[in-house]
Amino acid sequence: MASTVTTEPSKDSPAPSRPGYGQLLRTRGAWTFLLPGFAARQPFAMLTISIVLLVQHTTGSYGAAGAAAAVTGVSMALFAPYSGRLADRYGQRAVLVPGVLLHTLSGLTLTALALAHAPLWALFAAAVPTGASVPQVGPMVRARWGVKLQGTPLMTTAAAFESVTDELTFVFGPLLATALCTTVTPAAGLVTEAALTLLGGLLFAAQKGTQPAVTAAGHARVEHASALRIPGVRVLIAVFLGIGSVFGGMQVSLAAFSESIGEPGLNGVLYGVFAAGNMLSGVVCGAVAWKVAPQRRLVVGYGALALTASGLWAAHSVLVLAGLGLLVGMCIAPALITGYTLVEGLVPAGARTEAFTWLTGAVALGQAAAVTIAGQLEDRFWGGAGFLVPMAGTVLALATLVTLRSRLAARPRSRTVARGVGHRMPMTVD
Repeated sequence: MASTVTTEPSKDSPAPSRPGYGQLLRTRGAWTFLLPGFAARQPFAMLTISIVLLVQHTTGSYGAAGAAAAVTGVSMALFAPYSGRLADRYGQRAVLVPGVLLHTLSGLTLTALALAHAPLWALFAAAVPTGASVPQVGPMVRARWGVKLQGTPLMTTAAAFESVTDELTFVFGPLLATALCTTVTPAAGLVTEAALTLLGGLLFAAQKGTQPAVTAAGHARVEHASALRIPGVRVLIAVFLGIGSVFGGMQVSLAAFSESIGEPGLNGVLYGVFAAGNMLSGVVCGAVAWKVAPQRRLVVGYGALALTASGLWAAHSVLVLAGLGLLVGMCIAPALITGYTLVEGLVPAGARTEAFTWLTGAVALGQAAAVTIAGQLEDRFWGGAGFLVPMAGTVLALATLVTLRSRLAARPRSRTVARGVGHRMPMTVD
């Protein structure tokens, strides 16, 4: 009988005495996946807004634009977890390379169909593979951090750093997509998104040395249980669905608001302010040495998010809307960071990429539903009606979180005992 202590820090991770961004970035080999990872995830922030602006231009309807973007989001939400599970089983590179190629081809096809004024069903047909093949670079980067920082206090710092990185892309992505679509051509956003996905994705896939080891090797037969079976993951999915409703509702409603005042280019600025609030609070959240349990932090932070999101629909000026958007963004980052941090304690390492993709997929699904509903509200009711979607989504998610917060307790991690000669499943004992 052999035993290993699962909480032992990785040999590649820095000493956990004083967690901080500088210490995190000195982790051996981190920069080899951070830089290409940033480039590869940049297009993700451009996809939805590029579809909305292109389809709205060709059809004249925010409802049709939101529906096309929603199909992409739903497709991504459904397929992302399977992509994560395949990455855990066969390696990230084996999943990423064909996915990047398919996404590039599908995105260009969707662009061509929209410019040809194809019927809406044809746009939906192209949107399905476009969403299904979105590269899950963010979860893959988080999984690489998990390997290097297993059991160290720097895991929270890494989660914060990744949230900041995500939000940095959501500052530049919508601004770039909006600028391209409004000043060059409505198709420029999607074309650029496809090109960046191809180049960044292949560059990230080439970093083989830092990807997590494949969990099923040689002749050993290991049962891969889905991360979705863990109750805490299901609670976090509900939480992230609410966050997705904020992203989707803001994208459509800010675009409609900017159009209504005759300043369509202002959309990227307003969304950039929202994302900047998210990024700044993420920086602060990661720098704090938290003594409060993450479950409690999530409840408190999510309550603040629901409160601020509930005031968006009443904003009728650029300054008020920008101020509220900044506050909403500042409340999102702590919820995202804490949710991703909880995964480290809830999910075994061999299913962590899948767990991260479930959460990313939940954001995409919430975003897709919000884009569809907000688009219909903006078409049929008053300007700003789409802002009701973030309010409803966050309030419902908060109610779920408060009711089921006990399921977020970390699983026992004291000691893992492997029986026999390595061909049987490990057993966790106290």
